[in-house]
Amino acid sequence: MLIRLGNWLDERFDWRKIWAAIFLRKVPHVNWWYTLGSATLFVAVMQGITGILLTLYYVPTPDHAYDSVVYITTQLPGGWFIRGLHHWGASALVVLVVLHLLRVFYFGAYKYPREATWLTGVALFLVVVGFGFTGYLLPWDQKAYWATTVGTRIAGVVPLLGPLILRIMRGGDELTAVTLARFFGVHIWVLPACLAALILVHLYLVVRIGISAVPEKGEKS
Repeated sequence: MLIRLGNWLDERFDWRKIWAAIFLRKVPHVNWWYTLGSATLFVAVMQGITGILLTLYYVPTPDHAYDSVVYITTQLPGGWFIRGLHHWGASALVVLVVLHLLRVFYFGAYKYPREATWLTGVALFLVVVGFGFTGYLLPWDQKAYWATTVGTRIAGVVPLLGPLILRIMRGGDELTAVTLARFFGVHIWVLPACLAALILVHLYLVVRIGISAVPEKGEKS
């Protein structure tokens, strides 16, 4: 029964070739440093899952945002665990992305023919930083409010375009309900879409071009 179903699906989706290309491809001899990419992907998926669960109870308005976070943390069964995973996962994601980029740079894996893979990885790092910045405001407490005030002011000192960038980020001259709604929308819609697209391109390039082997002693990078 399962074999017949598999054959039926293979005739229409050619899934066996896709499976072989992803899971049966030859991988050079590597070490533990090469697991950073997989670890980063795992944490990113966990962030997506916990983020979806949090949005079921989070209310992105100034008069209810903090109370909804308190409710999730103190009253919702298992809420403290989900929020804890999401909170610490955000920091872990940044650390893993940085370590992954450093490993690629140190081993020279950004060179031909993997330049496009490197560029998508750098773009993913910027998206992850965007997640951290937009997510920091969402609890809408004093720490988040003033930290975002400082962060947006830093963006506002960019020559020529600074004031425009500041107004776009805040939705006005000051942090208001519009700012919170804008950060929330970017955090759960814009950045996840960018992240998903870049991950797909990044993984496609990794599968198509392959990964680099660990440089041998005395080998020129």
